[in-house]
Amino acid sequence: MLNLGVVACMNFNEELTLVRDTTATVIPAGEAQVLPAGTRAVISQALGGTVTIRTDSGLFRLSSKDWDALGAAAQSELNAVAQAAEVEQGDAPFSEELVWEAMKGCFDPEIPVNIVDLGLIYDMQVAEADAEGKHAISVKMTLTAQGCGMGPVIADDAKTRVEALQGVSSAQVDIVWDPPWTPHMISEAGRQKLGLE
Repeated sequence: MLNLGVVACMNFNEELTLVRDTTATVIPAGEAQVLPAGTRAVISQALGGTVTIRTDSGLFRLSSKDWDALGAAAQSELNAVAQAAEVEQGDAPFSEELVWEAMKGCFDPEIPVNIVDLGLIYDMQVAEADAEGKHAISVKMTLTAQGCGMGPVIADDAKTRVEALQGVSSAQVDIVWDPPWTPHMISEAGRQKLGLE
């Protein structure tokens, strides 16, 4: 059974305090930084299995393995949101649609729209099945701005999600800059999410 396109989003206004030192990714630089226990944070976005927090020193992205740093209650709620948003493959045969849906689980950490609806995926190719019936996937994607340090992080998210599909042997996600991205590339669904219509 397919449960495609389910996306859960939660926004908190409640201030949280990190209960332990944790490594987070600086947005938009893409560099790792340790946030000390006691750092005050507000969750600004929780989508696609990652969380964006706002602190006094800027925006940071936390991976699911570090949600416990936000406290047991927040971790429990974030886990529930992530489980509700997971794409279930079931016994569905491999298809390009499954690859596109997997990539829809990847989000820009500052924009609550997935990378497909943002128009960041320029090309996706599926190779012929190998001897085991699995496919190699090749993706070309871009970013909303050149020089964004989050590019490799987002590309790795896409690669991980695509490679998790049963019918996929490997995935390669390359970042390209031609043509340059513009807001006109955002899908109708993305425009509605951002209130641009």
